[in-house]
Amino acid sequence: MEQGKLIIISAPSGSGKSTIIGRIMQDESLKLTFSVSATTRPRRGQEVHGVDYYYLTPEEFEQMIDNDELVEYQEVYEGRYYGTPKSEVERITAEGRNVVLDLDVLGGVNVKKMYGDRAISIFIQPPSVDVLRQRLIKRGTDSMEDIQNRVDKAEFEISIGPQFDYTVINDDLETAVNEVHKLISDFINE
Repeated sequence: MEQGKLIIISAPSGSGKSTIIGRIMQDESLKLTFSVSATTRPRRGQEVHGVDYYYLTPEEFEQMIDNDELVEYQEVYEGRYYGTPKSEVERITAEGRNVVLDLDVLGGVNVKKMYGDRAISIFIQPPSVDVLRQRLIKRGTDSMEDIQNRVDKAEFEISIGPQFDYTVINDDLETAVNEVHKLISDFINE
């Protein structure tokens, strides 16, 4: 069985990344499996441990770092870790499926370097920082302080976007979904 490939998708918070990934995952011909990341952030809404994320304490997460059990990790905000367990990537690609990694921008850059040609990296960019701010406010899940922190971080992340293989601007959702789908399809069928 041929080993699967890695699809790295990164974006500033509120860029539509989760919506785009959700739509692409529906195409079974791409043989995509979502990688479940580990995090120390609290659950939101109806999120489920082991499905949306592996929710860990900071101590549990730091033990995984010490044991070199993560493909990548970032301390995105103080005490707020996100990372990808190596076991997830190995399990999925060994099944001949392609693993989708929804990563922090710096994590995406690092994993692409690690896996080289086995991975494609796609950066989803909002049309502008102002549009991003409005999307975050409309989402209604964060305080104004959190929104400002996310917008500040987004400006930094957009500056890293050129290090990705491809950048897709999510101005129109249907167009962005189609662009990302084509990039992934071309990559896995090389």
